[in-house]
Amino acid sequence: MSERIVTDVLSRPDAQLEVTLRPSAFTEFTGQANVRERLEIAVEAARRRKEPLDHLLLSGPPGLGKTTIANIMARAMSANLRTTSGPTIEKAGDLAGLLTNLEEGDILFIDEIHRLQKTIEEYLYPAMEDFKLDIIIDQGPNARSVRLNLPRFTLIGATTRSGLLSSPLLTRFGMRERLDYYTAEQLQKIVLRAAGILGVAIEDAGAFEIARRSRGTPRIANNVLRRVRDFAEVRHDGRITKPVADAALVMLEIDENGLDEMDKRILETVLVKFNGGPVGVSSLAVAVGEEPDTIEEVYEPYLIMEGYLHRTPQGRVATELAWRRLGLRPPKSQGTLL
Repeated sequence: MSERIVTDVLSRPDAQLEVTLRPSAFTEFTGQANVRERLEIAVEAARRRKEPLDHLLLSGPPGLGKTTIANIMARAMSANLRTTSGPTIEKAGDLAGLLTNLEEGDILFIDEIHRLQKTIEEYLYPAMEDFKLDIIIDQGPNARSVRLNLPRFTLIGATTRSGLLSSPLLTRFGMRERLDYYTAEQLQKIVLRAAGILGVAIEDAGAFEIARRSRGTPRIANNVLRRVRDFAEVRHDGRITKPVADAALVMLEIDENGLDEMDKRILETVLVKFNGGPVGVSSLAVAVGEEPDTIEEVYEPYLIMEGYLHRTPQGRVATELAWRRLGLRPPKSQGTLL
């Protein structure tokens, strides 16, 4: 097994950016090959025409690289990136302030764009389509509408729940890309790169052990790497091998299949308390002490992808795999899904 140690990272000019573990260019971005290729072509075409990019919507579960891609595209376009999120834009004036302060070619990144209030969302329509902003001045009989010209900008929206976006907003995005979970091999490359940035001694097998138990998500893989690094430094010689990674993950309550404590609590609740389902997400959230949105956005997509749960019109239903994984036997009357 090979061992990798990187010690000269902080001497590089871009070290301060890399300390965040985010790739700064498409060449450093691992995974999402088809999405990356389409975006690289869009960037190159826009640069040749000397035009701003089309508006872009990035969707997919949290932690897959939507914010990272926005930063990469801004750097590739040599554009300023202005960042905000849907919940922080509380009134039309907040959005107007953001839009009127943009410069030609700037990129406005709105995270969790599906959480924009509908009245505010409507202000985006003319801004995205015609680069105009209609604002109301005064109130009552003195109220009047004023149309402001905006510089040509690019809106990049990120969402974990694209189904909550209205059709008028969706159709105004010239590009729509969905990010999918990563393979263990792709995450291994990400872990090795992050270990190099952090100056951690790691073996390929140790990196793969972290990768395959990180729920297909780079953010989780990087967070787990930091915790495994701490474990290796305190309990061992600082080198992350496969046995060291396995021992650290056991301590972190992440099992062989990448299920953490909350995953297992959700599955156990569906199986034991609700007899395998169906169970609604609200009832499930109350039973496990978590917010419904968190279950739907963070935990449920992975459990469905791995084949532990099925989403039906009546609610969530456990599969036969879920019963086997937790070492339980379904009731004879239980019609589990294969």
